[in-house]
Amino acid sequence: MRVHHVRAVNTAPDSENKIHDDRVAAVYGFRGGLVPGVTVYGYMTLPVLEHFGEQWLERGAMSVRFKSPVYEGEEITVEAQPLDHGRLEVFLEGGRATGVAWLEPAALPPAVSEFPAGPMPPVDDRPAASHEALALGVVLGTLAKTLNLEEARISAPLPAAIGESRAAHPAILLALANEVLIGSVVLGPWIHAASEIANFSTAHDGEELTVHAHVVEKYARKGHEFIVLDVLVLAGGRVVQSVRHTAIWDLRP
Repeated sequence: MRVHHVRAVNTAPDSENKIHDDRVAAVYGFRGGLVPGVTVYGYMTLPVLEHFGEQWLERGAMSVRFKSPVYEGEEITVEAQPLDHGRLEVFLEGGRATGVAWLEPAALPPAVSEFPAGPMPPVDDRPAASHEALALGVVLGTLAKTLNLEEARISAPLPAAIGESRAAHPAILLALANEVLIGSVVLGPWIHAASEIANFSTAHDGEELTVHAHVVEKYARKGHEFIVLDVLVLAGGRVVQSVRHTAIWDLRP
C-alpha cells in the first residue's frame, strides 16, 4: 500500500467557474468552493509516478472519477494498491475519488484527423451553454497557447514541473480539457466528474500547445446534465495526450 498526504489547495477561487467560489458553492449545497477535479487528479498521480516512474508520462493511462468534494486546506490521503495485470488502484480516503492507472506497452496515439478543428470565439462572443451549443458532434473551438510553467498553479501545492526534463505536471495537461470547454461556451457553475487519460509524450515549458475537442455523449442523471468530450492535446504538432472528459455542465439547483 502506497500512501501520500497532501494539503489541498483550491487552485481556482477566482475562476470563471463559480463552483470554486465559497458563496456560490454553498447555494448548491457544498460547504465551500470545490478544489478543481484536475487538481485532485494531480494529487492522485503521486503514487502513480512513484509506482511506474516518469515513463508513465509518455505511455501511461488512467481513468479517474470524482465522487465527493475536496475543500481548501483539507489534508487528504491518497492511497494506492496494485491490481492484477500491472494496474494500480488509486483512491482518496473514504472513496471521494477513485482511479486506476496502468502502462500501455505499445499504444498508438489517435490520428489528428479524427479531431476536427474549429475557431475559438472571442471571449465576449461565446454562446451560452445550452443543449444546442453543446449538441452531439459539436466541435469546440481549438485552443492554442504557449505552455508557461512559471505561471501554472493548477497542481499546487505540487510543483508544476516533473523530473530533470521539467515535464508539465499531469494536472496542468488535464486542465486543458477544461480550458477548451470554457473557451468555447459561457457556463454557469459546473463540475468536472470524470476523465479517461492516455499519455503519449510530455510537454515542456515554452512549447506551443493546440487542443481540439468535440462532443461525443450527453445524458441526464439525478437532475444534472452531463457532457462527454473527446479531447486531443498536441505540443509542437505531436500528440501529448487524449482524454475522454466528463462534466456536469448544468447543475441541479
